[in-house]
Amino acid sequence: IRVLDEARTWLFPLYSSFATPAWLRSLGATIGHEVEASTTLMIPKLVTVADGAFLADDTMVASYELGGGWIHVATATIGKRAFDILFALALLIPLSVVMAVVAIILLVTQGRPLFYVAPRMRAPGEQFSLLKFRTMLREEGDSGATGAHKHWRITRVGRFLRRTRIDELPQLFNILRGDMSFVGPRPPLREYVERFPMLYAQVLKNRPGVTGLATMIYHALEDRIMARCKTAQATEEAYYRRCLPTKLRIELVYRRTASPWLDFWIMWKTFLAVIPGYDRPRKKRGQQITAPLVRPAGPAPSK
Repeated sequence: IRVLDEARTWLFPLYSSFATPAWLRSLGATIGHEVEASTTLMIPKLVTVADGAFLADDTMVASYELGGGWIHVATATIGKRAFDILFALALLIPLSVVMAVVAIILLVTQGRPLFYVAPRMRAPGEQFSLLKFRTMLREEGDSGATGAHKHWRITRVGRFLRRTRIDELPQLFNILRGDMSFVGPRPPLREYVERFPMLYAQVLKNRPGVTGLATMIYHALEDRIMARCKTAQATEEAYYRRCLPTKLRIELVYRRTASPWLDFWIMWKTFLAVIPGYDRPRKKRGQQITAPLVRPAGPAPSK
């Protein structure tokens, strides 16, 4: 509280203007519509302010939820949303140039649209539009997992964008909008959530992420499984029976063990994974590859 009080003093314009509600949201507070807030003191992630509330003149808000005449005391992880916003803004400064160059290349080589806008689930019953650079030839009604039967539609530029994950850079805007986080479960299709409602009710308590524990651990194996599926039916069966159950189990592990240090580790490993050649098996130090000794064919020597 003392740190937040000092921040309120040094960053007074952010705590005493029309930008205050947006600033409090960026710190992790849940602020409703048409809220007037000025010089408030709170632990942001532990506070929910209902629509139309008025907080001013050194209001101190304790760690509880306000709204509808009820008080709900709870704890939560502090700071992840603020980190997502600040890190996304920091990345947008250099990466905006990369995205502009990619957009021009796609416009010349593939034409419009530049983006693939996919409906995904942020939580059970909450849908949002996931943004990616378009990497495939268009086909009406396309949905579901990508197997070998779709590989012919991946463009040459799109193959490079997928391998380097540059196609997912537009998801920085999803992060700023609050739809996603840097680390979390990958946002699923509605049909997956409806098929496994109990599991996704737990998994999606974490905000969906650009990368995650299941992505890092299972992505390469999933690609190999999907590459063997030659039809849409085979792809869906393999994804439902083999890939999705395994990924959900990993996401539940993340749900139980999530921490800032685990998130940083996942982000670092994801960064390393896009470096060409990094994920190839390495020969152990001191290991030598030798050909087996083979005795030439012929009669055995006499003793």
